[in-house]
Formats: sequence, structure tokens, C-alpha cells
Amino acid sequence: MRNSKKVLFVNSEIFPYMPESKISIVGRYLPQGTQESGKQIRSFMPRYGCINERRNQLHEVIRLSGMNIVVNKVDRPLVIKVSSISSARMQVYFIDNEDYFHRKQIWKDEDGKYFDDNDERGIFFARGVLETVKKLRWKPDVVHCQGWVSHFLPVYLKKVYKNDPIFADAKIVLSLYGEDLDIRFSDDIISKYLFGSLKSEDLDLLKEPTGINLAKLAIKHSDGIILGTDSLHPELESYIGSRKGMPILQPMTIGVEETEYIEEYNRFFDSFITPPPTNE
Repeated sequence: MRNSKKVLFVNSEIFPYMPESKISIVGRYLPQGTQESGKQIRSFMPRYGCINERRNQLHEVIRLSGMNIVVNKVDRPLVIKVSSISSARMQVYFIDNEDYFHRKQIWKDEDGKYFDDNDERGIFFARGVLETVKKLRWKPDVVHCQGWVSHFLPVYLKKVYKNDPIFADAKIVLSLYGEDLDIRFSDDIISKYLFGSLKSEDLDLLKEPTGINLAKLAIKHSDGIILGTDSLHPELESYIGSRKGMPILQPMTIGVEETEYIEEYNRFFDSFITPPPTNE
């Protein structure tokens, strides 16, 4: 396994921690299928407050926790938890913070209104994943992002972490489902987003701070796109079309009993992985 390729999965949802949906099913079964194909995997999602820690046997990973992440000028502790899906022989890492993820609702309050700090929560999640992978000293070949909260990550990887030895060669594959595009973030999202070498002009798309424009930012900094739905928003379809030469995998049937998409997704991952040099 030493020389096997590595895929990092950054998910907004994973079944059984979240209800069954197209995204949570892919979050559950794609990493398993990828691992069974001979690759190494790591899988991350937020630790939402609705996840029962006792029933799902989450526990804190002390050696990975303890770091603080500054978002909007406030230091917040990063807590890493882990749970095992024994039937899949895989672990899931959870990004946790009391201020951001201990509320029972996920992205909307009881009245169906998006939380005002969803941008900060997404920024914290993205940076938490990247910093934890650095701590693990685990060098991914492909980073697969799916679910809108993962859309915060690609620009960080391509602009801030591009010269880090852990991430320098990583390719980003973005799965798009078109969910939560109606979300509107705070008007000062750009100043919150800034970190390291990231510049305001890198985030020009967010001058209008919408879910659609966040998705465009993720597309812009990805190496390949997987269409997770037949009915993607026309504005996103048009933006993808403007990215000349962008590899695109067309929508496929996704379900608990389906395996064909797993094989196709892995072939797509493989297309971004440079074979190791042969010794002649």
C-alpha cells in the first residue's frame, strides 16, 4: 500500500451520519469503493449537532485537535473527531467546533432561514480539513469535493497551499449537485475568507456573495467536474462551458445498490493521477 494512490474526500454529508440523499450516499459508498480499488482514502465532513456521538461512536482524536483557526478575527479551537464504518473498513473524520457545529439545525434555523455565519462555518471547515491533512502528513493525489460547504476549499488549496509539499501535486475534482444555490452570505465574506497568500482579487466572484458565485469560485479552481445532477442551474452550466478544456464527467445513476458510478468516478480520478516513473 506504500505506493498506492491517495484520494481525499471532503463531504457535506455522509450516510449513516446524515439521512439518505444523493450526496450522503456518494459520501458513504464512493470512498469504500475507492479503497477497495486499491487506493488509500481519507474522508471528512462537519460534525453537525444533530449527529448522535454515542450512537455513532464518535471520539476525539487528541493528537489532531488543539489547533486554533482564526475566522473573522476570532480564534476558535479546531476539534477533530473520528468514527468507523466497520462494514466498509473505513474511518470518517469530523471537523468540530462548539460555536459553529453544535446547533441542532444544519444550515438553516427553525424558521428555515440560513444562518448568518454559514460563510464562517464553511471557511472553518475548509481550513480545518486542510490543516488536519497536513498534521496527518498524508499527501493526496486527488481531492474530491462534494456538497456546497466543500466549495470553500478549492481556492485555498490552489492559492494558499499550492506550494505545501503535502498538497503541491493534488488535483481537485468537484461534484456539483446544485443544492443551496439560493444561499446568500454576509457582505464581508471576502475579508473573512482572506488567509495566507489569498488576495481580495482572488475572490472577486464573491463581490455578489451568493451560493451560485461560491460554486463558480470552486469550479474556477478545480481540475475536473463531476455533474451529480441532470438539472444543474443554467448559470453554472454556462460557467462550466466557459472553462475551455475542463474535463467533465456526465451525470450517472446514483443509489445504494448502484456501483457503476463508483467505477466511473475512479477512472475519472485516475485520469488526473500521473503514473510513477518506471525504472528501466
